[in-house]
Amino acid sequence: MPVTDVQHDTDARTLTITADFAAPLDRVWQVYADPRQLERVWGPPGYPATFVDHELTPGGRMNYYMTSPEGEKYYAYWVVDTVEEPTGFTFRDGFAADESFAPNPEMPESAQDYAFAETDGGTRATFVATYASADDLQKVLDMGAVEGSTLAINQIDDLVAS
Repeated sequence: MPVTDVQHDTDARTLTITADFAAPLDRVWQVYADPRQLERVWGPPGYPATFVDHELTPGGRMNYYMTSPEGEKYYAYWVVDTVEEPTGFTFRDGFAADESFAPNPEMPESAQDYAFAETDGGTRATFVATYASADDLQKVLDMGAVEGSTLAINQIDDLVAS
């Protein structure tokens, strides 16, 4: 299991997940750079993602939806701020109201910082989500963000091994 640590800090309004992969840095980067690979691991098992738009460039947008086992679609988006291939990228992550991918004002948006570093024999990924308020952080924690993210990230091992 690649996830080695999960921390949330209410005062800092952050959720930090650390994962170690037995794969080179460039291979882990490709998971995020290629929408078809990202679809295989973005979202917990049973909730496959479909990326409608995938622009991993500064100012780019990634629109996607996850489909539940019952066929319900959950829409979301990323607005990419920075890209430092292959060591990381930052983006704003939000829930969308519907297939228009317009932000859902009822749901929190977060600032995401994904950093990748070479380790002895692999890659360490550090995923940091920062929310506007402690209430926003608590809302996503209550929705199962830790469990869902951990299940999703743990799928990356099989993908990079194939």
